[in-house]
Amino acid sequence: MTTDPGTAARTALPAHVLDNAAWASLCGAHSAFAEHPGGAAPGSSRAARYGPEVAPFAALADPADPRSWADLAELTGPGQIAALAGVFTPPEGWETVASVEGVQLVDTSLRAEPLPEAVRLGPRDVPEILDLIELTKPGPFLARTVELGTYLGIRHRGRLVAMAGERLRPPGWTEISAVCTRPGYRGRGLATRLVRAVAAGIRERDEVPFLHTSAANTGAVRLYESIGFTVRRRPFFMAVRVPGNTPAKRT
Repeated sequence: MTTDPGTAARTALPAHVLDNAAWASLCGAHSAFAEHPGGAAPGSSRAARYGPEVAPFAALADPADPRSWADLAELTGPGQIAALAGVFTPPEGWETVASVEGVQLVDTSLRAEPLPEAVRLGPRDVPEILDLIELTKPGPFLARTVELGTYLGIRHRGRLVAMAGERLRPPGWTEISAVCTRPGYRGRGLATRLVRAVAAGIRERDEVPFLHTSAANTGAVRLYESIGFTVRRRPFFMAVRVPGNTPAKRT
């Protein structure tokens, strides 16, 4: 009998690792991309963030622990903004600059399969990737985001018209992200095929695909559910301002 390679991970892993996926990634598979307050080593701080050209996210070890917020304040700086994800209320003195409800979906019955015509995208493709991201706005993507995992694209006459790839990597899981298709090429199933192809690579590592989208993007939620994802939770994507004044720049 053949076993789905994602089944063991889905049943054996504690689901709560996805409640704080960015923190789990920064302390694990993505530790090389992590910045900690005061240059502290992983495991000795309670806050971390990705490098400024890698991803915009910061994370807290425990949003209920005031020490995590103190470390985040030290890491980010007075008056600066940190991007977080989760379900929590910032402590007194922190300003919520923006808050968007999201949806976290996990693979429960996705058919993952390779896509022979897909090409692997890398640093040389970043200018073209950023152009596509700007046009389609699937979410944040920076100059070094492509280093976080495998990104696949479809080209038509040499032009990048669709892409998808891997972002957060908490233990046993990998987030599928940057799913987008150029206008004029939509309605052909390119995004779905790329999601299946990225998922196939994730499954080869015995990891389980998951993803996030905006709760307001009900069409995307329905699409992901139709191909085998299930809504797990509804986190908020928040931009919060650290208490205190921004230090004056020296002239």
